[in-house]
Amino acid sequence: MTRRVQLRPGEVEFEAFRAAGPGGQNVNKVATAVRLRFDVRRSPSLPQAVKDRLLSLAGRRATGDGVLHIEARRYRTQEANRRDAAGRLDRLIEAAWHPPRPRRPTKPTAASRRKRLEAKQRRSRLKDRRRRVAESD
Repeated sequence: MTRRVQLRPGEVEFEAFRAAGPGGQNVNKVATAVRLRFDVRRSPSLPQAVKDRLLSLAGRRATGDGVLHIEARRYRTQEANRRDAAGRLDRLIEAAWHPPRPRRPTKPTAASRRKRLEAKQRRSRLKDRRRRVAESD
């Protein structure tokens, strides 16, 4: 599927179902929407690190068993929706293939610290001016 990974034919399942929404009488007769199922945990095509990142990227689209569900209903034909779902899976796998760069902890610059303190002082002066003025005899 992607440049790096060739998934085996049995690993990805497509299921057609009727899409809701506009489309006239045709929408009630033709199953144009597509649901793609890919069992990430049992896939022999992906390394374990990629599987873990893919499941975390998938979020709610992945079940607790590690099965990824992608629904495509953007287009009016089943074939176009099938291509759309496969393309979305490709992009997810491609994103999961690259490990995230580690964050290098940084410290605020002197200028940013000075700017923050000046903003605090301005805010403090503004609030001071809102206080009641003490009456003098």
